[in-house]
Amino acid sequence: MSDVEILRSFEDYLRNQKKVSDNTLLSYLRDVNRFQSYIYSQLGLEIMRVRDDDVADYIQSLRREGRSAATLSRTVASIKCLYEQLVCEGRVPINPARNVELEKQPRKLPEILSSKEVELFLEQPDPSDMKGIRDRAMLELLYATGMRVSELITLDIDDVNLSVGIIRCRSKEKERVIPMYSMAVKAISDYIEKVRMSMIADADEEALFVNMNGERMSRQGFWKIVKTYQKKAGITKEITPHTLRHSFAAHLLENGADLHSIQEMLGHSDLSSTQIYAKIVKKQLKDVYKKAHPRA
Repeated sequence: MSDVEILRSFEDYLRNQKKVSDNTLLSYLRDVNRFQSYIYSQLGLEIMRVRDDDVADYIQSLRREGRSAATLSRTVASIKCLYEQLVCEGRVPINPARNVELEKQPRKLPEILSSKEVELFLEQPDPSDMKGIRDRAMLELLYATGMRVSELITLDIDDVNLSVGIIRCRSKEKERVIPMYSMAVKAISDYIEKVRMSMIADADEEALFVNMNGERMSRQGFWKIVKTYQKKAGITKEITPHTLRHSFAAHLLENGADLHSIQEMLGHSDLSSTQIYAKIVKKQLKDVYKKAHPRA
């Protein structure tokens, strides 16, 4: 089996068996393609002839190039996943990346916006034009539900129930229903009733949110929207499409919501993923204490 065939099979494995997200798929494929290029050009090896030391040498070469700890960690995970498939298929006897370990980096707490910053950010879209009405609906929906951007752009018009104030959200093969606050319901209602039919290119278009060409919104398109309004609002914090998701969870926790409810709304399969927001809230309390207590 040639390297080209192995990489093609790996893509199919990630897409159809592991069912990874599009972002993970692209990252893993990029990592293993770089790895294959290195072992072939530098070591004269094919993927199935790689040994433990060869993987370790490759990671060391990335470290010398100054690659970040996050990049190194993901690269190791990508290579391990590749060889996990080959081991399962009986093409190699052992996983040569099995013993590669990196120093664990402290998990960086995600950046969140204050309530005032969220309000300022959501006020930026111009309510007098189609684009502004659409953008306001998307941003309000993200903060109202905490859904991922990948989930936002895959929403269909039938996923919205404005009369009840809920939205159906799908991720991989899972589905959850999330409530929305009244301002988000109104923003989406305005978009659907006043704008969407004028924006879609095809009357049969199912996508809830479309770009200015009338086609389903892309991740890249939404990223540009977020950066535009960050600049317009003059917010110095780095805002990404995920920032509203983080802020949604932290603000719910601050106001008394329990972790299990937040976990369900975020679609986390493991509560440990949700507990990061408890750390954010605790850190904020400590910061307030240090600033406000006269003897701190």
